Amino acid sequence: MSLATATSPYILQHKDNPVQWRVWGPEALAEAGEKNKPIFLSIGFMGCHWCHQMNHESFSDPAVAAAINEHFIPVIVDREERPDLDQIYQMAAQNMGHQGGWPLSVFLRPDGVPYFVSGYHPKEERTGMISAAKLFEEGRSIFYDQKERLTQNSDAILEGLKNLYGRDMRTGPENINIDLAAMRIGQRFDIFFGGMQGPVKFPNAPLIDVLWRAWLRTATPQFSQLVFTTIDAILFGSMYDHIGGGFFRYCADERWTIPYFEKALADSAQMIDLCTGLWQFNRNDPCRQRVEETIGWLLREMKTGEGFAAGQGRDNEIEAAKYYMWSEAEIDAGLVGTFSARFKQVYGVTRDGNLAGRNILRRLGNPAPTGEADEALLARQREMLLNIRRKRTAPLRDDMLLADWNGMTIAALARAGVVFERPDWIGAAASAFDHVVKTLGDGERLHHSAIDGQKGAHGFADDYAHMARAAIQLWEVTGDNKYLNAAKGWVKTLDTLFWDSQRGGYCFTPSDADPLIVRVRTIFDTATPSANGTMLTVLTRLAFIAGEVDYMNRASTLAATFGDEMNRVLNMVGTFVTGIEYLANALMVVVIGTRGHSRTQELVRTFWSKNVPNALLVQLEPGQALPEGHPLTGRSMEGGQPTAYVVQQGRVSSPITNAQVLAQGLTLPYQLQQQQPQQRTA
Repeated sequence: MSLATATSPYILQHKDNPVQWRVWGPEALAEAGEKNKPIFLSIGFMGCHWCHQMNHESFSDPAVAAAINEHFIPVIVDREERPDLDQIYQMAAQNMGHQGGWPLSVFLRPDGVPYFVSGYHPKEERTGMISAAKLFEEGRSIFYDQKERLTQNSDAILEGLKNLYGRDMRTGPENINIDLAAMRIGQRFDIFFGGMQGPVKFPNAPLIDVLWRAWLRTATPQFSQLVFTTIDAILFGSMYDHIGGGFFRYCADERWTIPYFEKALADSAQMIDLCTGLWQFNRNDPCRQRVEETIGWLLREMKTGEGFAAGQGRDNEIEAAKYYMWSEAEIDAGLVGTFSARFKQVYGVTRDGNLAGRNILRRLGNPAPTGEADEALLARQREMLLNIRRKRTAPLRDDMLLADWNGMTIAALARAGVVFERPDWIGAAASAFDHVVKTLGDGERLHHSAIDGQKGAHGFADDYAHMARAAIQLWEVTGDNKYLNAAKGWVKTLDTLFWDSQRGGYCFTPSDADPLIVRVRTIFDTATPSANGTMLTVLTRLAFIAGEVDYMNRASTLAATFGDEMNRVLNMVGTFVTGIEYLANALMVVVIGTRGHSRTQELVRTFWSKNVPNALLVQLEPGQALPEGHPLTGRSMEGGQPTAYVVQQGRVSSPITNAQVLAQGLTLPYQLQQQQPQQRTA
């Protein structure tokens, strides 16, 4: 199948190559089988600089293209459109001794089994990097001239993949210890600069969340120190776009000073959620600012219809630097008359710059603002610089609408909207939800992606899990049962088409999808928190809301199914760890009272003012029927006043009519109150 049928903007950038690209599908595999040719598979995405570089240098070269066309069936894949393929071949690459990443250049047998892998290769040979021509000669030689090596490599890789995703990963509940898991994760964190140890720093929001919850449970100060060292680095360092809002994908150094100038929707969604929770705990203003500014960026620059585009990337490294970086002269000219010296001091702007003669703005390690007046000045100056930056050539935007990433964003917007009392954010979340359902929905089925209204691949487990989570969050905030019904429908689809009835757990692809070399069943977090980890929370919340034991049974089975895998790869499964905690420690706050009543709203507002990660709010009108067997059956308002009840592990609190009493009940235990962690305040 030619690129004429492609929906991905990234793939369409290759349509004028001399390489005769196909899109992935049965037709390409059948052609490879009929012609007995290997497949050359290139996996990349819009925000990948080196993917664009290989396109411009190597795939556009007639000689390189001629070699590819003669000896291979060339297939190009957008990882954001086909995460199922990316998961399989990234893992295969790692099993073959390659670090993975993008572009991923994989050589496959006609049946799709990999036998050789590499990454980016330029047209001309460079130090430590062979030319594209030599790469393709190596791939050709193994297939046609080295049959024994071909068979040994590919058979071993296929067997390894089957074992990875198909083996028994179960363990007994006695072997699942979330405190020990958090300690082991914390041991891999950088105590000096935050984040995971290593020369490259990613936000890793699920792992930060694991450590934060561990502090809330145990009051162990080392957990809070790791969390706030990391959060300070992310919020004040170069990971954050201090002018336009939003978070970059990673920093290329351990001190968080050199960002990779690409923003993915998924990263900002997770950071909005994390910062919202931290603000609930200690009202720190930096978290509030980053939430407000990042949502501002989403609504200003990332809307596609009423949904959100996948990200902003960089085709050209130099142009990306020009867009995000500043010379001292540009700062002085842009802020003339506003005390630019103060801005330069806070954001570390110098004449010589901090990278290639220009300045990446960051506050980490620089003097902090002195008060509200100082912050107000800086906010006005940032707005002035944003208006100047808008006149520059903006980075490429990936306009793809992704169900899973939009689900994450919708949930984060809805929660932030109610916590910060911003109904416009809740409205944006609701509008995005309706847009995703209209554009990607098909009854109780979802498509994974769409561009300009044209649907792409059918939905994966991540899409259903994150849209179900978003629906429950909107239901919790608005009380509209259409969201609850949607969540139940998507969970039903997951149970019907994705659940592995023999081994347990949700597979990444539905049972009616075109078969791949393996069917992935995993709890690994990628750019998207894993479906199996997310579903632990979704199923537990539905069990509380609907009072249906089947949801809780499925959640318990899911936890046991991957318990051994969780212990094996803790640094990759943060979402599953927090899902286990939610299943074990979930509590429900039920508020009975007329929604418009001031006392009802006072109780509700109190709930949202507290950081209780495992809590669920349920609002009931007086006399509203409860599901059969619900622990609150027979309970009602106390003395005719709006009343709250706290339910945990089947136990129901005494009726609470006073918001202050509810606040005390949702506040940390006394020993934790005495050890509240300190965070930078400016």
